[in-house]
Amino acid sequence: MTIMEYLNPARSPYTAHDRALIGAGHARQARARFARHPRYRPTPVHVVEGLAGTRAAYVKDESGRMGLGSFKALGGAYAVHLLAERDPGGPPFVCASAGNHGISVASGAAEAGVPCVVYLSENVPEAFARRLRALGAGVRRAGGDYEESAAAALAAAREHGWRLVADSSWEGYTDVPLDVMRGYGVLFDELADPGALPPPESPTAPQKPAPDGEPGGTGSAPPFTHVFVQAGVGGLAAAAAGYVRDRWGEQPRIVVVEPAGAPCLVESARAGRPVRVEGGRTTLGRLDCREPSLLAHDLLHHLADLYVTITDDQAADAARRLAAHGAALSGCGAAGAAGLLALGPAARRALALDDTSRVLLVGTEGPVEPE
Repeated sequence: MTIMEYLNPARSPYTAHDRALIGAGHARQARARFARHPRYRPTPVHVVEGLAGTRAAYVKDESGRMGLGSFKALGGAYAVHLLAERDPGGPPFVCASAGNHGISVASGAAEAGVPCVVYLSENVPEAFARRLRALGAGVRRAGGDYEESAAAALAAAREHGWRLVADSSWEGYTDVPLDVMRGYGVLFDELADPGALPPPESPTAPQKPAPDGEPGGTGSAPPFTHVFVQAGVGGLAAAAAGYVRDRWGEQPRIVVVEPAGAPCLVESARAGRPVRVEGGRTTLGRLDCREPSLLAHDLLHHLADLYVTITDDQAADAARRLAAHGAALSGCGAAGAAGLLALGPAARRALALDDTSRVLLVGTEGPVEPE
């Protein structure tokens, strides 16, 4: 299994078009909606001094997000509520999931009083199925991997006229997954709150912030120098890139981390278009995606600075290391940290990553329950 580090030659500035799709404004709108939810609270940040030779890593811990266990609580539920408001008497919702997205969709559907069906592949742990049923969702098993369950959900939506809530996008289907991504932006907006992170001690010359109302910043200095974010189809990574570039400009370096067994985003970046990857396998189930979201690829193709792949063992090791600092995460949840720990000398030099760097990591989910 080949480990890759790919410095993005297509990197270019954030644009007004990007802002129209996703950025700080959309995140604030989503957050205002979540603020009315009784379980909504900003999630904590753990500080890990000296991780991988940096000054500090800040781990945004999503394991307790709204009692649902992952950052996904912000995406599917947000899209479901918007759909339910537009058509209150509409048909049931349907989605495919490797676990967390389905829990978010099912939670949102239950709150909206609308039936929901979630398709899981045979390799999704039964713990997720139990949680879905507890939320009132119908659970159907279909196929041996996420792609096959996604195809089954799409077929069911077409056959029954159900409303598909996918976290990936493709030609002709972008509106709902864009709302899902905008929901993810809430977790990054929380980082802009006063006191969310320790006061930065900038290790570099100060960047002149872009004026408010223009792409590239809202007038505040970036509180971190680098962002490492894991990716399956890429929705979270694209939400991170959109928010960070909009609020804090071009200075923070954004690194997309994927399993070596499912590197669909890095291969799409190499090709300059979305491509499907074949072959490898990974035990990082929520990141085991063979084809990127169209929206995510289009954004990351010019907003990300570097793509890196990791092994399953590296993800497990990163989870163990973060647990020692109070962040109890799965291998998927610690994958961004694994990318930081795995980065080689050449990539570190290209990113100007050193002992003065302050790195943002997203701990996307807590440990998966045993069968």
